[in-house]
Amino acid sequence: MSDQTGSLESVRAPEAEASAPAPARPPFWRRRSWQIAGGALLAVLAFVVFLVWSLPLGRALEPLKSPTLILVTADGKDFARRGSYKEAPVDVTKLPHHVGAAFVAIEDRRFYNHFGIDLRAIARAVQRNSEAGGVREGASTITQQLAKNAFLTNQRSFRRKAQEALIALYLEARLSKDEILSRYLSAVYFGDGVYGLRAAARHYFDKTPETLSLGESAMLAGMVKAPSKLAPTEDLPAARARARIVLASMVEVGEITPAQARRAHGVRVREGRVKLPVGSYFADWVTAQARRANERAFGEVRVQTTLDSVLQDRAEKLLRRAIERNGWANVTQGAIIAMRPDGRVVVMVGGRDYQQSQFNRAVDAMRQPGSAFKLFVYQAAMRSGLTPDSMILDAPVEIGDWKPENHEGRYAGHEVRLRNAFASSSNVAAVRLAQQVGRGAIIKAARDMGVTAKFPDDLTLALGTAPMSLMELTAGYAAVANGSMPVTPYGVIQAAEPARTPLPKKERDELLDLLRNSVVFGTGNTANISQYAHGKTGTTQDYRDAVFIGFVGDMVVAVWFGNDDNSPMKGVAGGGLPAQVWREFMGEAMRLKTVRVAGKVVGGSPVRVVAPVDLEALPELDVPSVDGEPGIVPEAPAAPAQPATPEPPTPEQPPF
Repeated sequence: MSDQTGSLESVRAPEAEASAPAPARPPFWRRRSWQIAGGALLAVLAFVVFLVWSLPLGRALEPLKSPTLILVTADGKDFARRGSYKEAPVDVTKLPHHVGAAFVAIEDRRFYNHFGIDLRAIARAVQRNSEAGGVREGASTITQQLAKNAFLTNQRSFRRKAQEALIALYLEARLSKDEILSRYLSAVYFGDGVYGLRAAARHYFDKTPETLSLGESAMLAGMVKAPSKLAPTEDLPAARARARIVLASMVEVGEITPAQARRAHGVRVREGRVKLPVGSYFADWVTAQARRANERAFGEVRVQTTLDSVLQDRAEKLLRRAIERNGWANVTQGAIIAMRPDGRVVVMVGGRDYQQSQFNRAVDAMRQPGSAFKLFVYQAAMRSGLTPDSMILDAPVEIGDWKPENHEGRYAGHEVRLRNAFASSSNVAAVRLAQQVGRGAIIKAARDMGVTAKFPDDLTLALGTAPMSLMELTAGYAAVANGSMPVTPYGVIQAAEPARTPLPKKERDELLDLLRNSVVFGTGNTANISQYAHGKTGTTQDYRDAVFIGFVGDMVVAVWFGNDDNSPMKGVAGGGLPAQVWREFMGEAMRLKTVRVAGKVVGGSPVRVVAPVDLEALPELDVPSVDGEPGIVPEAPAAPAQPATPEPPTPEQPPF
């Protein structure tokens, strides 16, 4: 049996071997790992080469994205300088030898001997930084600095340094050393917002680069290390000390002699650009418009604006004086806007003092307009078919849990004409109108006139509870003066006016009727400076905001007072301080012959101010036309007497 068993095992063994599974083949990525890695590396290198090769070599020679803007008033006066300054590129081969030599000596002594990366300098920097226990010395070449300035950011990271080195190698392969140095000098930063050697030579020495002395070249080269600290306009002793270090480096490399270095000391700074403020309320607002209207360019781009320098000065003084004199009433801030009916802004005062606060209350502050918003409520009513002669009940009204009230609870107790209700700024009349015409109609009227505010979901909007900027509110009134809508405020002279929709003549005549009667008989009578004056007061709850907006002919002006913390003022209403300042400013504008009606200058003696009367006592007004101007009450001829001191107007009622 044993022999048979053995023979059987010998027979089955080959069968077992034949049926055993073959060993698995390694996956493709293992069998071709070197090929795959090599291919991936080649793909990455090809991609990097493509990216680098596609870099625009001339970027350092291009103008800045935000060139210097010189903002000029409508009467030709420079009033602000905005943006960085860069002049046309330089060619180092056309400059005195000591100019380029100064930068090479202090920034990159081996510039003409390395291939964009100085390995010797890197090794030296590593050793010294290691000994110092921190970063004390860099090793960036001029080529690397050009790569960073033209194509990268100042972010400190290994990735950025790697990109910088790669671009430097590319620049060395594509450009000559003189071309690299020329581009570097044309783009490097010199402090004070100045880029490039040509701009720096003019800014600090009122010279061209071709006429720079050895000492001036050394001072400019020394600034590159820390432009903001070493600019001679910031720290002249430090700039001179740094220049001496540059001269010593030039001596060490054999570019100049010690005697030449000594004679180059004592550089004098002669600034080549007139000092101008960087900002103002108007400059901050208009800069974006100016940039959109002008293409990139070298040097300084002069932009003519709509600002009237004389009126601007008057407005600033009037606002400051008014705040100083009314501090007892907790009046700490204010704003004034003056624009032409087509939207040209001629005056913008965004606060008491720009140096103390750059927040522009004329443009950026979102405040409740109070009763000044009622213009759009009544406009919606006129569109629905009502007229200034239509009647409205001036008596207490209740809407759900809300009971709007007139100021001091005073009501006519019967129906009054709309012009009377508007003149006396009746709150309950405005709310009843809102009930009649609907919230949607009021919002549409306001939107048509250029108001973009977010409105509340209830009828409180009729009393001006929607926060909005003084600018957009003023533009809405300008649309009435202009006879077309909407009016878009602008501060840079435009080639053509934007398209607007004509305001229907009947609608405009009725709005002029309302605005004129508000000034003659109503809460705005303090502003009755001319027979052509139109306007409306606005006062919010607890006297937190007080505003007067109106126009005489082609001058639309808004005046606001309040506090940044929204604290109440002491009884300051739109018909008080704002209307008084409005009257003073408009009087100045008329005296300077800058106000026109139908193309004719408006001037002469102001009309006598009429004290406000109770709503019940208002006459049933019928306002005629004068010289084809609807809604203008003729001024009674009278000998020009000294203007009477107006009686304090009755404060209009807050919205609640």
